[in-house]
Amino acid sequence: MSETKRPKIGLALGSGGAKGLAHIGVIKVLEENNIPIRFIAGSSIGALIGGFYSATKDIKHVEKIALSTNWRKLLSLIDPSLRQGLISGEKLKKFIENQIGKIKFQDLKIPLSVIATDLKTGETISINQGEVASAIRASISIPLVFKPVNREGRLLADGGLSLPVPVEIARKMGAELVIAVNLDANYFTNKDNNKTNLGFYKIANNSINLLRYHLAFWNVKDADIIVEPKLGIVHWNKFLDGKNIILAGESAMKKKLPELKKLIY
Repeated sequence: MSETKRPKIGLALGSGGAKGLAHIGVIKVLEENNIPIRFIAGSSIGALIGGFYSATKDIKHVEKIALSTNWRKLLSLIDPSLRQGLISGEKLKKFIENQIGKIKFQDLKIPLSVIATDLKTGETISINQGEVASAIRASISIPLVFKPVNREGRLLADGGLSLPVPVEIARKMGAELVIAVNLDANYFTNKDNNKTNLGFYKIANNSINLLRYHLAFWNVKDADIIVEPKLGIVHWNKFLDGKNIILAGESAMKKKLPELKKLIY
């Protein structure tokens, strides 16, 4: 099938903290198989990885950034805040700008929509104008950890609160075929969750992850291809050692390649 007759492919990159490094593996496999991505919609970590890739169109460079993270670099991004969150997030925004510059959405190499959540109204906010770095900073603002972002009169926080896998946004952007990457699908298949005696923290954490699990499940129902990396429980310190997570993303995408190729060739 010629390039012009192929369906326009959109990538919906889900939220999920350090599990989002799997997005790098997914994109690597698509690149290796010459499957062009025409649109990207990203929520939280999906917005970060999607934003870096949209700006550079160089997934090996994005992987290099991810794998070069160390304790010193991670700690250098922490700027304590006294209001609305433990971390101000200004250093994190500068880190993003150091990687992609103060690029605006219209100048990206791949059209991008960044998902955030309005804390006052609960609305899902799809950002596709202005500076990309500030939009990503809003999308990754985990409540109580990062200070939310004031943008155009709205108080914005993590996109995963309202739309963890933004399939519908990718479709609205013009995608005729949507590949959704759901990072929450395998959380409850992990052996650690089979314990009967759950402590206070585990009950609270599982409750939050239950909400994420079910919301993501409904988000991906209208996707054409659903990629579900087998990750289980992944703690934030995996940002320091993400090679296996990237490989999990590669493995999950490779399993879906025959199905995807039937749809596009």
